[in-house]
Amino acid sequence: MTLYGGMDQAALDAAYNNAAAVPQSGQFVADWLARSDKFVAECERKHLDVRYGDAERNRIDFFPAAASGSAPLLVFLHGGYWQLREKERFRFLAAGPLAHGIGVAFVGYTLAPQKRLDGIVAEVRAAISWIAAHATDYGADPQQIYLSGWSAGAHLTAMCMTEPSVKGGLAVSGIYDLEPVRLSYVNEKLKLDADEARRNSPLLNLPTRSAPLTIAYGTAELLELVRQSDEFAGAWLRAGLPGRVLALSGHNHFTILEQLASPTGALTKAVRQLCGRGEQKTGLTAVSHET
Repeated sequence: MTLYGGMDQAALDAAYNNAAAVPQSGQFVADWLARSDKFVAECERKHLDVRYGDAERNRIDFFPAAASGSAPLLVFLHGGYWQLREKERFRFLAAGPLAHGIGVAFVGYTLAPQKRLDGIVAEVRAAISWIAAHATDYGADPQQIYLSGWSAGAHLTAMCMTEPSVKGGLAVSGIYDLEPVRLSYVNEKLKLDADEARRNSPLLNLPTRSAPLTIAYGTAELLELVRQSDEFAGAWLRAGLPGRVLALSGHNHFTILEQLASPTGALTKAVRQLCGRGEQKTGLTAVSHET
């Protein structure tokens, strides 16, 4: 039986199974944790597990770029289809932005099925508000808060671009229309119904105003993720919203994160541009292809 886009259940499930599409995915994810542990051990300026709410995962890790509250701050939201992984695994990504004087904060949030997606989005919004109110305590300028996320974190980034304190965003390898997710194996824990999927789909809920958003993906990702990014970026730009799409040649769903971990990576460059620390400012309406 055809469920979505001409695909039956098996084809749809495969179209959204990033781990199965990349044979080395398990090793990548394990290495991230080891690299993050090493990064934390060697990092001199840090504030770990700062609470922003009552739930167990309502915690933030801050890696300030400066002791005073004058530096930009990149707030990163981890991926895992809203039901896997944790902020601690992604701490190694701070190395790229920190090399350019940009602090990084990693936000934890409750996972499904313990919380529905409506509640997860609400938690992330609460975290952003908390960060804006307390940024100076952790070496950041509350007027220079930028948002980023990978996979499910990219979806959460797109959902939170209208938060008043967010000055720009970088969404990496995201999902922006949840209808195919609702019909796939991913929904076993999410328990999305049609209404919840619709109201949490950035593609279907474009804002009237927003900070600039860079929508990035790897050209070697699953075709459905490439399609989702291209369609969302197209709709975003047609609506007159500031942003661009950034296609990174040859990168899959996992290797793309190296472009943020590296001080010279394409995603670090995109963050610098959002923060006004690169060679071009935000607001571009362009398609970029980089290696």
